[in-house]
Amino acid sequence: MIITKKKKKEDILKRLKGKKTVYLFGCNSCAEQCGTGGEREIFEMDALLRESGHEVIGSSLLSETCYNQLVRKEFRLKKEIRRADSVVVLACGAGVKTVADNAGQTQPVLPALDTIFLASVQSHGRFFEGCSLCGECVMDSTAGICPHTECPKGLLNGPCGGVAEGMCEVDTEKECAWVRIYERLEKQGRLDVLKEYAPPKDHSKNSPSPRKLCLR
Repeated sequence: MIITKKKKKEDILKRLKGKKTVYLFGCNSCAEQCGTGGEREIFEMDALLRESGHEVIGSSLLSETCYNQLVRKEFRLKKEIRRADSVVVLACGAGVKTVADNAGQTQPVLPALDTIFLASVQSHGRFFEGCSLCGECVMDSTAGICPHTECPKGLLNGPCGGVAEGMCEVDTEKECAWVRIYERLEKQGRLDVLKEYAPPKDHSKNSPSPRKLCLR
């Protein structure tokens, strides 16, 4: 799940200066669970914009705003979208990009949220970061615990010298990721994998340039 947080109201209104009509897009998937882009948040954004003198001419709450076919269909069916001076998207960066690609070159598409991280879901509304999208997963040898994400130093070959009584020296209230890895591997009878050398991270596999993947 992609975790997002709301931008400051003043930052959103600043980008909408001079824009009269606005159309809203929400996301009924990740953003809805984060409490940042569901039905309630669209209602709140609608009220904020109207109070600020803007005219909200419509809204769409899609099951997945990052899904291009759904966004494209919405643009085709709801002609008022293109009549808006600006579009505000309550979704992650992928959702903003998908809406912007369908809006074309001249219609401003603005994010209402900041995208934070990729998370595992503990329960509805409770998340923790479990993956850094590094492009080179090592969890086969670390018992399903990502040291790149859960170790503040990103160490790949065991704990640093600062671990004390099993706790991290950077965050003293957090158990060392490598202590957890060791204990889990021990229970699995797989401590032998710790003898394998893990080479330095190849950051080229997490290139910042746009990527495309087709599974068909």
